[in-house]
Amino acid sequence: MKAAVIYGVKDVKIEEVNEPSVSKKDVKVKVSWAGICGSDLHAYHYGLGIPTEPNELTGVQAPLVLGHEFAGTVVEIGEDVTDVAVGDRVAIEPLIYPDDDVYVRQGRYNLANKFAFLGVQSNGGFAEYAVMNERMVHKLPENVSLEEGALIEPTAVALQAVRESQLKVGQTVVVFGVGPIGLLTIISAKTAGAAEIIAVDISNERLALAKEVGATITINSMEENPTEKILSLHEHGVDIAYEAAGAEITFNTALTVLKKRGQLMVIAAFGKPVSIDVTQHLMMKEINITASFSYCNIFPEVIHLIASGRMDVKKVITKKIALDDLVENGLELLEKDKSHAKILIDLN
Repeated sequence: MKAAVIYGVKDVKIEEVNEPSVSKKDVKVKVSWAGICGSDLHAYHYGLGIPTEPNELTGVQAPLVLGHEFAGTVVEIGEDVTDVAVGDRVAIEPLIYPDDDVYVRQGRYNLANKFAFLGVQSNGGFAEYAVMNERMVHKLPENVSLEEGALIEPTAVALQAVRESQLKVGQTVVVFGVGPIGLLTIISAKTAGAAEIIAVDISNERLALAKEVGATITINSMEENPTEKILSLHEHGVDIAYEAAGAEITFNTALTVLKKRGQLMVIAAFGKPVSIDVTQHLMMKEINITASFSYCNIFPEVIHLIASGRMDVKKVITKKIALDDLVENGLELLEKDKSHAKILIDLN
């Protein structure tokens, strides 16, 4: 089968590999659509997360098949699989974790002390076929397309962050960074009842998309001062800030524009430590800073919200490409062209 295999930094090859086989609790999926994530970019451009020796959970090391946001149709099941049948249309929850972990036993498997992802520390979905454990597979209703299915994983990241925040119906929020996760956070906040959503970014194209998916106000921080603009609209600050940019400047701006007892929800990963004025921005305002990592027990809710029409996630798709074009028109393009949001790979 054809697959996108990563060997190391800036080294992804589209090549023929052996089709994976199933064991007793496994499901084989014919992949239809797969999304390119920021972690795929970090793996390709910097080698982040890609194991150079066998991973302690999966036993896999590079070279391996990239891709953890994907959906497709079940074509084969192991003999002990009970909840999935051949022909089912499914989205994949790619998190791998040990059953005996203390946090897994508490139901918070995203916080497992050891974890891995399909497509990062094990073979993933940038391929014609992928195999995974039955518990990773979520069936899609007929009115949810496989394209939407490929967006369920990043939507789960955003929806969990909103659900774990203190957002109440009618409140005002600001989202810093409107890449795919920021855009999906806007959609999630709107679904959760935010009355006003301010989007901050440096790309006018992404800000236009943010307006389309539910932002009520957009601010290009290269053209105007977001602190001055937000505080001119809300003298005492906003209720909640979602940090989806992963930069010190946006982190501190978020603290500045929050009202007293407001909340900063961190969604993005940061490449280096952040310095903050604890007394001025944190203690004296009694700001609550929290974070959300990945997701757990939320895929069914995401699927239901999409199926019901309450979340239109298709709007974040800005380009569709063939697997053969992954490097040039996907991994390279997304690094230099910040006007794009989600690029999907067509594996039909």
